[in-house]
Amino acid sequence: MPKAKTSKKSYSKKAQQVLKTPFTKAARRMDGFLRRRPHRTLRRTRRRDYVRSLKLPGYFAFTNNVRKMLWRHWRTFGLLALVYATLTVVLVGVASQNTYIQLQGVLEDTSGEIFAGNWGEIGKAGMLLAAGVTGSFTDTLSESQQIYGSILLLFAWLTTVWLLRTLLAGHKPRLRDGLYNAGAPVLATFLVGMVMLVQLLPLALAIIGFSAATASGFLSSGGVEAMLFWVIAGLLALLTLYWTTSTLIALVVVTLPGMYPMQALRTAGDLVVGRRVRILLRLLWMMLLIVLVWVVVVVPFILFDTWLKGVWPAIQWLPVVPAVLLIMSTLTVIWSATYVYLLYRRIVDDDASPA
Repeated sequence: MPKAKTSKKSYSKKAQQVLKTPFTKAARRMDGFLRRRPHRTLRRTRRRDYVRSLKLPGYFAFTNNVRKMLWRHWRTFGLLALVYATLTVVLVGVASQNTYIQLQGVLEDTSGEIFAGNWGEIGKAGMLLAAGVTGSFTDTLSESQQIYGSILLLFAWLTTVWLLRTLLAGHKPRLRDGLYNAGAPVLATFLVGMVMLVQLLPLALAIIGFSAATASGFLSSGGVEAMLFWVIAGLLALLTLYWTTSTLIALVVVTLPGMYPMQALRTAGDLVVGRRVRILLRLLWMMLLIVLVWVVVVVPFILFDTWLKGVWPAIQWLPVVPAVLLIMSTLTVIWSATYVYLLYRRIVDDDASPA
C-alpha cells in the first residue's frame, strides 16, 4: 500500500519544534542560573537571601597551612621548580646582566637628586626590583619565546595542581607522573586564562588612563575632573577584581576530568556566590604576601650584589640578580597555585548553598 502523505499540519508542528528547542534550552539554562544566584539587577538583595557560610582558618593560619603543604613535599615541588627554571632558561632566557648593569649605572648617576640619607641604597634597590619585575632587564622576547613562556607557565600551574590533588587523595606521586599526566586540560585552562585576560581589560584601561592623566598634569590640577577620574578608575579596578575572583577558582575547577571551560566558569561562579568578598580578601592577602616576600628577599640580594661587585669589580659579569629573579618567579608560580588550590578545597568542603 502507498505510504500516506505527511500532512502540512505535521510539517508545521516539526518546524515549530525545531525552532522552539533552542529557546526552551536557553530558558531552562536561565531559570537554573536564577535559582542558583540570589542577586537581581537593580533590585536590592536582602541579607537573608545571600548569606552563605565559608569556614576558613585565619589569614596567618591558612598561609601556614600552605607553607606546611609545600615543606612536607619539598623534594617534589623543589624538583618541579628546578625543571621549570631550567626550561625557562633554555627556551625563554633570563634577564640580561648587561641591561641590569646599565640601569644600575643610570640610577647611580641620578640618585643624588632622587634619594637622600641612609635610605638611598634601599631606594635604588627597590627601583631595580620594580624594573626587574616589570621585565626591564629582559631583552625583547621573540614570538616563539613568548609562546614558550606561556606554555611553561600553564604546565607549571597544571603540574602543581595535579600533584596537590593526588597528594591530598592519599597517594605518593612522582614528579614524572605529574609532568606526564597534568597536561590533559591544557587547552581548557588556556581558554579560561584568555577569559581572565579579557577581564583584566578594565584595570588596563584604568592604568593607561592614569599614565595619560599624570603625563598631561590632569590629576595635579585637582577639582571635580580629577575626582571623577578616580571614581571611574576605582570602578574599573573593582570590576576586574569582581570578575577575576571567580576566574582564579575556575583555573582550578577546569583541571577536573571532563570539565569544559564555560562549565568551569559557571561552577566557579556558583562556588563564590555569597562569598566573593571573603574569597577576594584571601586572594589579595596572597598577592600582598608575594610582594612582601619579593621585597624582603630580592632587595637584600641587590644590595649585597652592589656591594660585592663594588669591592670586587672582576665579577661584574656574574648574573646574581637575574638568577634570583628567575628563582623567585618560579617559586611564586608554585606558591600561588598551591594557595589557590587549597583555598578552592576549603570552599568545596563547605558546600552550603545560598540561603
